Amino acid sequence: MKHVFTAACVSALCVQLNAADWLQFRGPGGTGVSPEANLPLQLDAKSITWKIPLTGRGLSSPVIVGDRVYVTACSGTEQDRLHVICFRLKDGAKVWERQFWATGRTMSHPKTSVAANSPCSDGKRLFCLFSSNDLLCLDLDGNLLWLRGLGRDYPNASNSLGMAASPIVVGDTLVVPVENDSESFSAGIDVETGANRWKRDRPKMASWTTPVLVPDAKSGTPLVALQSGPGLSVVDVRTGQEAWYFTDGASTMSSSVFTGGVLYVPSKGMAAMKPGAAGAHPETIWQNSQLTPNTASPIVLGDKLFTLNSAGILSAADIKDGKRLWQLRTTGPYSATPVGFGKHLYLVNEKGLVQVVDTSALEGAVVSKLDLTDTIIGTPSIGGGAVFIRSDKALVKLGGS
Repeated sequence: MKHVFTAACVSALCVQLNAADWLQFRGPGGTGVSPEANLPLQLDAKSITWKIPLTGRGLSSPVIVGDRVYVTACSGTEQDRLHVICFRLKDGAKVWERQFWATGRTMSHPKTSVAANSPCSDGKRLFCLFSSNDLLCLDLDGNLLWLRGLGRDYPNASNSLGMAASPIVVGDTLVVPVENDSESFSAGIDVETGANRWKRDRPKMASWTTPVLVPDAKSGTPLVALQSGPGLSVVDVRTGQEAWYFTDGASTMSSSVFTGGVLYVPSKGMAAMKPGAAGAHPETIWQNSQLTPNTASPIVLGDKLFTLNSAGILSAADIKDGKRLWQLRTTGPYSATPVGFGKHLYLVNEKGLVQVVDTSALEGAVVSKLDLTDTIIGTPSIGGGAVFIRSDKALVKLGGS
């Protein structure tokens, strides 16, 4: 089936099947913004609908498809046992769990784990990438469709801190970032067979950023932005051929976001650019060095761009010119990226404190807090009228029925 990709419908065609689904890291189109309306704002202990213990460690975001939520985890002293677990959205009942042995390297920084990369789904299949460079494809009932030991195919593709970039699926191609300081590459994988459609060598530099779908400004052809320290390489999803590039530097931790026809790049602070047609360099709309994000990726809500720095300062800027509008001190530190809906953001710090921010307030305002008393590094997910937050120990559902 042939699809036409345009800036106006990129979020829907990228990963979104219906309002309840959250099919990749940062959800619809990788924006971190949910179309849902009735999420909990005044948090307290009663906001916890259910809390389910998890088999092993992990900081990957949950994926939500229909009435199920899927998470990955790892266990064992060497983190070499890989888990994919499916829960029922309504009550947290476990539907199935599959386990696999890692075939690649499992070393990682103590703060992260082998289950750091968030899975993604096309609504029919689940694609799970682990820091060991094991890539699994399962159907939604947990049946293994194919497996790639990318660490065996490309034995030098690793770094000492662990891999954490997440794959995204666009049509019939799974885009897999394996960017590191040795055998660095990104690849386009056929979702049916697991075979390479393309493979591009990338700068030999560890990068933990997730690819972003950016359609060609003229033809609407789906392109994907691959981000690392030197900047961006924007390639055709189907062929891997480079369409345009940006070489003024970019973060290796905070991912770009594309929304409203504009690509917002963590570059010397934040830079907003309008992608051109293939072969044309993007038009830089503005650049602001005061908006430097730390680990968390930027998020756009309405007419404002938000970034979180290392001190826990949430900055709001006008998306038209990048002018900083206000700053709000929140309780950090953060590794997780904020997620939002309407005019509100959910911020979850590393100590498990959830903070709800009203971005329509004059200087921004934290309107409620909930302490989950657990170390939380992964980015939350939204679906089914609820917010899902995972730690090494548990998966928590806030709100919903």
